[in-house]
This record gives sequence, structure tokens and C-alpha cells, in this order.
Amino acid sequence: MILTLKLCFNTKTFHRSVLTNMIRNFTTILFLLTSAVAGYTQNQVNEATYLQEKDILYREGRNISDYMQERCRLDIYYPKNKKGYSTVVWFHGGGLKAGNKFIPEQLRDQGFAIVAVNYRFYPKVKCPAYIEDAAASVAWVLKNIEAYGGDKNKIFISGHSAGGYLTSMVGLDKSYLQEYGLDANSIAGLIPFSGHTITHFTIREERGIDESKVVVDEFAPMYHIRKDAPPLILITGDREMEMLGRYEENAYMYRMMKVIGHENTVLYELDGFDHGGMANPAFYILRDYIKNHAD
Repeated sequence: MILTLKLCFNTKTFHRSVLTNMIRNFTTILFLLTSAVAGYTQNQVNEATYLQEKDILYREGRNISDYMQERCRLDIYYPKNKKGYSTVVWFHGGGLKAGNKFIPEQLRDQGFAIVAVNYRFYPKVKCPAYIEDAAASVAWVLKNIEAYGGDKNKIFISGHSAGGYLTSMVGLDKSYLQEYGLDANSIAGLIPFSGHTITHFTIREERGIDESKVVVDEFAPMYHIRKDAPPLILITGDREMEMLGRYEENAYMYRMMKVIGHENTVLYELDGFDHGGMANPAFYILRDYIKNHAD
């Protein structure tokens, strides 16, 4: 299923840029209004109903470097006095070069847990170190979420941009979780926001390859398409506003997953939103998907 979220007007004089601004402004106002209403009723009980632990080290062993001690940490925000809830593992963006873990406001207080993950960056490390970090964090969640009251069979992986790339790599290339004796097919769903499906541009930069040169190798999610993969929900911004053909990459990924017989692949194009702006409406797709598919 390909879903393009659009508004249509039957007029030759209505310029696309005007429409785009209207869509963006309307969505922002709607988000602020709904957030205000929700916040009014929930803020007084958040501390009583949700707990948060910060900076948990998810990698262990004798070969842990100072940089790993610094970056290989996660925060967990989870419901209090509730059992069997779902969990979202959230990877921030930043081109595999920058960024910091955070709990998305749009996912708070929804009855499920959020695990926000830090990972190491290029140029201090090179491929596949950051993918290995992402896999280690997912392994930690799979092995530990039940101690917090969650259900290990209801773990969803998501992230924006570079975080979307990491989401797809960990969920599609089974070798990363196999290092921990885990099966990637145990993940309940993969929901990358505007993630590369070809080899990431930072990996190409490490090799001296221009960002406009397309590479599909073992570090491309598309290289690991398979019929038995977890459900895959691909979300991008407007094809005319996204960076470097990101919609087209995801559209091709969608088509190839269908060609090999994967029935649970969906593609959303968020018309009127660029690479950064698409995350806000995408959170609502993620949230609704979890609530509709967790049981």
C-alpha cells in the first residue's frame, strides 16, 4: 500500500508553494492544539504514571573504550504499574555524525515505553561501528524490557534520517542481532522515517565516494530485502522536497519487498513536508501503528 497524504484544489491559480505552506501551518496548529489539550489533562499525572531512567550503558565487556562508555548509553521512559506494554526503540538522526538521544514528545504518555539511544559517530568510528551500536541497544531492550514490565514480543524500532537507516539495517540484516543470539524477526515492526535504503552517504564519504553516486552493498538496507522480515512501514516527506531522492529510494524498496512476497510493507509520502519537517506527522503514523498492531 502506498499512501500519499495530500490536499487537492481545482484551480489553476493556486500555487503549490501556497498550498504547501497552508498544509504545514494547519498541521502545526493542529498539533499545538491537541498537545495543549492533552498536556492540560496529563501533565499533573505524568510523574506518577511514568518513570524514566537515563544513561544506561548497553554495551559491556573488557574491550569497552572511553568513547563507547560515553556514547553507548540509552534512556528508558516507561509506564508505571503496567505490564505487557509495547516499546519503541528510537534512534535520532544526524547523518551518523552528530545528534543526541531524546524522548519524542509525541510518543510520551501513550501507554508504551520509549527507549532513546545514543551511538558512536564518524569520524571517530567508521562503518559498521554505529550499526553495531544500534544492534547492541536493540539486543539490550529485547533481553531487559521484561524486567521493566514490557513485552519482548512488542518491540518496535524507529528513527529519523540516520536513525531510520539504522532501524532498517538492524531489522533487515539478521547478522547484527545474531551476534547476541537473537532473531531480528522477533521485532514487531520497523518504522524508519526518511531513512536511506541505499548505502548511507556517510559510508560513501568514508570511501571517498560522492554523495550523488548510488551504492547498494551489504551496508544498504535494500541489499537485505527478504520475504520473512518484520513488518516495514516506510515514511518519507514530499518527493519534491526530500533530500537526494529519499522518497524514490523508499519507493523502490517498497516495490522490491512486494516483488519478493513481503506482504507487510507500507509506504507513506507526506506531501508538503521536507526531510526535517516530515518527522512531526510521521510520529502520529508510528503511534497509531503501534496501538493498532501491538495486540
